Amino acid sequence: MPTREELAKEWGELGYTCGLWIDPPGQQWVDFLHGTEEMVLVAQGRLRLEIEDESAELGPGDEVVIPACANHSVFNIGGTEARWYYGYRR
Repeated sequence: MPTREELAKEWGELGYTCGLWIDPPGQQWVDFLHGTEEMVLVAQGRLRLEIEDESAELGPGDEVVIPACANHSVFNIGGTEARWYYGYRR
């Protein structure tokens, strides 16, 4: 797993910002829309990511791009704290 600094450099070269989000067990983020692409990389825990009509379970090391203006939701399904990196295309 890359460090936050390594990931920020890598994503920066691709045109993305890089932040770390920490969710408690059971946290839900429902029906979000962004006007730009979003990148997500799970560092710890298990997430369910729903993008439009598709759903995937993600674990450490899994990386997904959420298209601009796509309705999406994120659920911490692992029963433990989840840590995940996120970045928006500049």
